[in-house]
Amino acid sequence: MTRIDAIEVHSALNDGTAVVLRTITPDDEALIREGIAKLSAESRYLRFFSAAPVLPQAVVHRLAEVDGHDHIAWGAICDECPDRPAIGAVHAVRYRHDGPVGEFSVAVLDAFHGRGLARMMTAALLVQCRAEGLAALDVHMLCENTAPRNLVKSMGAEWISESAGVAEYRLDVAAAIEALRADTGAQGVQDVLRALEGGRGVAGDGRD
Repeated sequence: MTRIDAIEVHSALNDGTAVVLRTITPDDEALIREGIAKLSAESRYLRFFSAAPVLPQAVVHRLAEVDGHDHIAWGAICDECPDRPAIGAVHAVRYRHDGPVGEFSVAVLDAFHGRGLARMMTAALLVQCRAEGLAALDVHMLCENTAPRNLVKSMGAEWISESAGVAEYRLDVAAAIEALRADTGAQGVQDVLRALEGGRGVAGDGRD
């Protein structure tokens, strides 16, 4: 069986733009830094709660500190753009080692908003989360950040609380994958599920 983190998914956004989805590794730290710098000030604020053009190096390092189990992350490359830039990323980070719950985050370059990329990357992330025993993901977002709220609600996320302008939702991983599978009109999502699940015989890392 093929390990999920060894698979690259070649597909297209809703407008036909060719993309490649793959897992993020610590070697991608420079790509992550460049991607953050390309976000608009508004997008950086909505994602990181800060509009600073340069985030602390420790934050960038943590985003790249992916081990495929306690920290799972997928990124997207524009396959037809000059220099094939990174255009988005999703992360799931466990609260404790081997624990069943973690935190979800997503970021997409402004020029690629509204093209279905976040949904495709999330599908890939969730399949690997399930394989690694992550059962639920919490999502913390500013209340005005409608795009990720609509994304997680479309996958059945449950509203948990709201405080100081920050809303919290909880996403059941298995239920979210089923919701994505039912979204047959999203060709990119279906490409991701087909590539990563196959006959649902894709291997995780062998952990019990």
